[in-house]
Amino acid sequence: MKKDIHPANYRTVIFKDISQDKSWLGKSAANTRETIKWETETNILLIKLEISNESHPFFTGKMKFVDTAGRIDKFKKEIRKAIIAA
Repeated sequence: MKKDIHPANYRTVIFKDISQDKSWLGKSAANTRETIKWETETNILLIKLEISNESHPFFTGKMKFVDTAGRIDKFKKEIRKAIIAA
């Protein structure tokens, strides 16, 4: 394995599929500010996922509508704020 190409800030996080309300413990270097209590431990970082193996049609065999319009509108709103602030 090459040296110094992997992030050094791997930490324990909770991944939560918000469409299925399923959570699991893992490790990640992704940025997040949210925390959650997990079993006996408190303040573990939380990474919310819209789609995971718990909700993806390939794994479940069921088609599901994902609200992309809401995400697009949110993105456009944030871009407008950034342009106005600049």
